[in-house]
Amino acid sequence: MNPVPFVGGIGIALIALFVLLFFVIAPPAPRVAKSRRSAPGVVEVSTLTRVTAQATEVVDRVVSKQTARLFGATELEMAGVKLEPSSFLMLVISTSVTAAAVGALLGLLNGTAFLLAIVFAVLAVIGAKVVLVVRTSRRQAAFADQIDDTVQLLSGGLRAGHGLNRAVAGVAQDAESPMREELTRVVNETRLGRDLASSLAVTAGRMHSDDFDWLAQAVAINQETGGNLAEVLDQVGKTIRERNQIRRQVKSLSAEGRLSGIILVALPIGVAAFLAITQPNYFSAFFQSIIGMAALAIAGVLLIVGSIWMAFTVKVEF
Repeated sequence: MNPVPFVGGIGIALIALFVLLFFVIAPPAPRVAKSRRSAPGVVEVSTLTRVTAQATEVVDRVVSKQTARLFGATELEMAGVKLEPSSFLMLVISTSVTAAAVGALLGLLNGTAFLLAIVFAVLAVIGAKVVLVVRTSRRQAAFADQIDDTVQLLSGGLRAGHGLNRAVAGVAQDAESPMREELTRVVNETRLGRDLASSLAVTAGRMHSDDFDWLAQAVAINQETGGNLAEVLDQVGKTIRERNQIRRQVKSLSAEGRLSGIILVALPIGVAAFLAITQPNYFSAFFQSIIGMAALAIAGVLLIVGSIWMAFTVKVEF
């Protein structure tokens, strides 16, 4: 009997279970609340939702006692993930368990079920971390691209007769994400009594943006010395536009190196995965001796070191 259809069917069932858990834990789409469509006093909660909520509360209590978190609230916020740390951790755990089950099923074909289960579970956690890092980088890049327009809108608001705080609030309402969220935070902090320049500087540090830090410094200097802030912002905006132009040129010139690095890193992983699926006996010899497992471990370490090395090589500091 060919075990491939059986293993494939179980794998599909596990993936379906993961998708179900994701839609239970993930925030629902905006819609009319069910409480407004139900009779007063009637609250219907499914069994799966109650179990998920209880599990999330347990994870939240455990995580809240830890000083160092793998997936903290700040990290999720920087990545634009609108989930509580406990909910996101539950999602990662469910993904890791599903991946471990799939790895164990695949390992039944060549006797490496336990090892593949551990590898798949660890890869699921690493994948979640990589997703957060990528989302954070993209969010910071989008924020950097919006600074030029933001400075122009602030300058226009000042010329229209608005105060600086009112101009920032107006831009926060009209801007797109992620600038909208960051400026809204600034507006809320200033309403609570925090200095505007200080709040802008903190935002620049959180988003790792030198251009936005120039805006914060311009506002701070203007608060101390006075002067026409609109003209200063125009000069800052001009400098930011020139820097963005150079940044895009550098990015286009270094695109070939980045693509080469991605291919060199993905090629051995892809070939190993292809051979593990199509020729499982090819890797079985490595797991039958300590020397073989040591060779695989050394190869993995060298691949990680080489990936980090190439990442720093093709990264252009600007």
